[in-house]
Amino acid sequence: MLEIIEKLLVLQDRDQKLLALREETQAIPAELTTLEAKAKSALAALDQAKLKVKQLETERKKLELEVDSKKLLIEKYSLQQFQTKKNEEYRALSHEIDGCKGAIVKLEDQQLEFMEKIEAAQRQTAAVNEEAQATKRTMDTRVAELKKREEKLLQDLAAAEAERSARAIEVDESLRNKYDRLQKSKTGRVVVGITHGVCGGCHMGLSRSIVLQCQGGREFMQCPNCGRILYYTRDMDLQVAD
Repeated sequence: MLEIIEKLLVLQDRDQKLLALREETQAIPAELTTLEAKAKSALAALDQAKLKVKQLETERKKLELEVDSKKLLIEKYSLQQFQTKKNEEYRALSHEIDGCKGAIVKLEDQQLEFMEKIEAAQRQTAAVNEEAQATKRTMDTRVAELKKREEKLLQDLAAAEAERSARAIEVDESLRNKYDRLQKSKTGRVVVGITHGVCGGCHMGLSRSIVLQCQGGREFMQCPNCGRILYYTRDMDLQVAD
């Protein structure tokens, strides 16, 4: 194998590691955003549950005030009954009192229904609160892990970039530029082996002369189809697959 190919393979290995580190580093902010959204959603659900309890309690309070209002009317009508001397007026007041008492019964029944709803809503709020707290604990733990991981990745990235620069200097400038252009225009590896007579990048068949030249290890060869840099090692099977 040509020495330049060996150097390019080392450089490519460093580039692959850099790519993996960058992808992992870039994925962290997205995960943090997802965690933050989950936490906000849990808190929003808790706020909604609390609001429901508050609304139910407000409605129950309104019923309570209506009951008090009816009781005051009963007192008022009873006093008027005591003061009146007219049978017709007395009977009319009795009718009003009976109406108030009937209304109070209905209002108190509604109050009981609202109290049951409030108790159910409070239980639901407690469950949602517990879930929100659990979500927050999980999120806080994961965020701490991600922050620590991000710090380590940035350190590894800086070290990998420094090593990549050191390795790049070892490669002839013209060949390094050729390699860099291939890296920008191709996906995956750009220095590839030949197995079963095909390019390890585009998987197109190679002519026998190219395969033999690669096997000889004396010339710098590129795939005529995709332009990737070719190399051969003894463990590669050169027999063309059926």
